[in-house]
Amino acid sequence: MILRSRLHNLRREFIRKDICALFVSQPENIYYLSGFDGSDTFLLITPQDAILATDFRYIEQAERQAPDYEIFQISGRIKDWFPRLMSGISWDKLGFEAGHITFALHQQLVDALGESKPSLKFTPVVGLVESLRIIKEPEEIELIMQASAITDNAIEYVKDIVYAGMSEKELAWEIEKFMREHGSQTLPFEVIAASGPNSALPHAQPSEHIINEGEPIVIDIGARIGGYGSDLSRTLCVGSGDGTYNKVYDIVLEAQLTAIAAMKEGMTGEEADRLARKIIIEAGYGETFGHSLGHGVGLAAHEQPRLGPSSVERLVNGMVFSIEPGIYITGWGGVRIEDTVVMENGKIRVISSAPKNR
Repeated sequence: MILRSRLHNLRREFIRKDICALFVSQPENIYYLSGFDGSDTFLLITPQDAILATDFRYIEQAERQAPDYEIFQISGRIKDWFPRLMSGISWDKLGFEAGHITFALHQQLVDALGESKPSLKFTPVVGLVESLRIIKEPEEIELIMQASAITDNAIEYVKDIVYAGMSEKELAWEIEKFMREHGSQTLPFEVIAASGPNSALPHAQPSEHIINEGEPIVIDIGARIGGYGSDLSRTLCVGSGDGTYNKVYDIVLEAQLTAIAAMKEGMTGEEADRLARKIIIEAGYGETFGHSLGHGVGLAAHEQPRLGPSSVERLVNGMVFSIEPGIYITGWGGVRIEDTVVMENGKIRVISSAPKNR
């Protein structure tokens, strides 16, 4: 019933987007609309039909995971199968996901129909399915909560095993192994375990750098359950941090807690971002917080909504997103504290629960 409701909501958007059907290529959108999680697959959604096009390797899987869909087998080159997929179609405006389909693939699709349907217009569509995904259903929130429980436990595990002399790569592997052994599917993004000066890089990759006592260690992790991910950052320290560490940590924590307490339904992403950014600016570290306050969490590691200085999108009940202020000082390191949250009953409920004490 959930998938049928999603298709119904999607079809209602066709008139607004001035299309007669939608060709879906983005993997997360395919999963959201059909329940199918294989690769090399497309969906064709018309006002009457829902067709899943895939090759021989995934036919049986598609039949199991997407029983409400007509399964169409792809074989050969695009010009061999795309006209067959579109045969019998009488409408003239086909929407395609412009944010995902490459120029080369678009050209192949157009060329494949050049003779059989010369009047068909390919209409670029941006964010159509994503705009439906932005409001999470209770079942989706439950899966995100399960994924968050794994990352919460992983942080507790890290506190027990991290030591001075351990490399970032060793720490990252221990975290990934723990999450996979405790039920996570493929991780939604690579583990970030960055220490010392490397922690000043918001998206640092784990290196051979040896963790030293007293330096900040930024850990950014996500687990995945049922296709849905979580996102959690904590900054740790082996031993006692120096004065800079304690000062910066407290500023970042105050910024995050202030935003969590003050965010309300109806705020724009820009207004939410300003709540935390004001704290960091007034402490004299404004130029060291160079990324947005947060982003949507769900089937993709980063999705709508966006909480940043230029975000005009309004936050409403059912949205799940991160709140992750940070301060990054070149040559010293960084501090980031991040939780996955949901907007419920007009205010923020924090999903993740890993302790934030420094």
